Amino acid sequence: MATKHKGRAIGIDLGTTYSCVAAWEEQNGRAEIIVNDQGNRTTPSFVAFTDSQRLIGDAAKNQAAANPSNTVFDAKRLIGRKFKDPTIENDLKLWPFKVVSGDDDKPMIMVNYKGKEKCLAAEEISSMILTKMKEIAEAYLESSVNNAVITVPAYFNDSQRKATKDAGVIAGLNVIRIINEPTAAALAYGLQKRDKCSGKRNVFIFDLGGGTFDVSLVTIENEVFEVKATAGDTHLGGEDFDNRMVSHLVQEFKRKNRVDITRDPRSLRRLRNECEKAKRTLSHANETTIEIDALFQGIDFRFSITRARFEELNRDLFVKCMEIAQKCLDDAKMQKREIHDVVLVGGSSRIPKVQSLLHNFLEGKDLCKSINPDEAVAYGAAIQAALLSESYSIVPNMVLVDVTPLSLGIATHGDLMSVVIPRNTAIPVNMGSVFVTIEDYQSAATFPVYEGERSKASENNLLGLFSLSGLPLVPRGHPINVSFELDFDGILKVSAKDETTGSKNGITITNEKGRLSSAEIKRMIEEAAVFKEEDKKFKKMIKAKNALDYYVYRMEKALKDFDVSSMISPSEKQRIKAALRDGKSLIQNEHQTEASVFENYLKKLQNITNQ
Repeated sequence: MATKHKGRAIGIDLGTTYSCVAAWEEQNGRAEIIVNDQGNRTTPSFVAFTDSQRLIGDAAKNQAAANPSNTVFDAKRLIGRKFKDPTIENDLKLWPFKVVSGDDDKPMIMVNYKGKEKCLAAEEISSMILTKMKEIAEAYLESSVNNAVITVPAYFNDSQRKATKDAGVIAGLNVIRIINEPTAAALAYGLQKRDKCSGKRNVFIFDLGGGTFDVSLVTIENEVFEVKATAGDTHLGGEDFDNRMVSHLVQEFKRKNRVDITRDPRSLRRLRNECEKAKRTLSHANETTIEIDALFQGIDFRFSITRARFEELNRDLFVKCMEIAQKCLDDAKMQKREIHDVVLVGGSSRIPKVQSLLHNFLEGKDLCKSINPDEAVAYGAAIQAALLSESYSIVPNMVLVDVTPLSLGIATHGDLMSVVIPRNTAIPVNMGSVFVTIEDYQSAATFPVYEGERSKASENNLLGLFSLSGLPLVPRGHPINVSFELDFDGILKVSAKDETTGSKNGITITNEKGRLSSAEIKRMIEEAAVFKEEDKKFKKMIKAKNALDYYVYRMEKALKDFDVSSMISPSEKQRIKAALRDGKSLIQNEHQTEASVFENYLKKLQNITNQ
């Protein structure tokens, strides 16, 4: 049962391009989106630094063209990542602000504030935006607010979730829960439709925002919201569509005027602003014109772009969205015909081509457009906040069951990934497994913790490792209990205990050691499918190799036993020893990867020893 927290709680959608805050209103029996000081229901996720002040939200975005190198946006694309992440390398080409590598390869944003150079982590920028959302809520509620539920993309890894939680703490918030964006949208949809829907409903949440893309399949039955599967890409969204248009127009400007504007941040920012407006216009018009006076070196720029051209520029990205949607269905083991409702979330889900492709992908199923795609996530977060707060007596009767996006496990003998918590397992969860020592009289054991879908542990992502010492000095095969605990926020704790001695140790996986980037997560899942047969072959080989290793070990122990030795002749004993030596050489041969070789030698060895 989830812990209830004292005091009012708010829901915050911390978005890549825009953020939104909502609070539960008991008298209305619903969540309310809170407008900011400009009267807008969403706030730009922008922070700017000048010689005199720091600006957040609308004020920061409004002066971005005049102060591009000190106006920071897209901080969510940096949070919880490493500087060497290839996705960051691509973004750097289009960002007007400077990003450098800090300690432990952490990306640091360099700005000039009050005449001094300052380095800021993405968590700090995000905390500034969260502070703004907190202030907006407090002004509306006319009271201080400390508790908050913050949403993250479903495919955020542990490091990104932990970094988001840290940003909340920096902002002075008690982050009572981190929940997935499409799950929050499902809560919003479920509350809106609860009186109209009866029985079991399978809801497909298609969340295409400014910087991230998630799809989730949620089953709603009575008051229980159960996430069946989730898939996504934490680096795919409206910003990428804007980037394609910006790159295209940069080339057009260069072709017509023979000058390159990419080295001028101010010109690039002005062009980006117009491209974003054009993208929005093309969602309801077939053509629009981009006009910018004196864009660069006094040259005016005018260009007409059609919806068809925009769609062609982004065709591969739109197709990629459908591929991820199919992945989610496959993981849920659900057919398209079993889906009852399709909910669109995120501003980029308004793009006509995206809607058309999704409509066709789901074989003509109607798309639900009754909830505001910009506000659904914050709305759902506010519902979750109300459910976790003691301050509300009238709240919806809902139970949320979410899942983990990647398999979690331990590397075992032979570099084999032994999964403890499978991908798409409902959280929170506490699962355990028994591992055994692999050497005689082993006093300590090391446990490398991995996340990923490959059978070979080293091809997954190492989250951390810890050791357990004080083991009893006994022959190999001594059991050790290992427990994996994944909490409501998707943050992992791993522990090991030896029941005979009571010795125990563990690790809480945090973002200190560096976690997976979205590109790495995507690569792992894609490779898991592409190399499925290779993984199957590897698993079979390790199983055969370990079987031979164990048989050699048993026979060597048996030969040392006096009673057994006295029952066989010296020549036969030498023959068996030679066969065992050859078996050990085969096991130690790193180039031998065929399971059949180990299986055949085991049969040969069994024939020799059983004679």
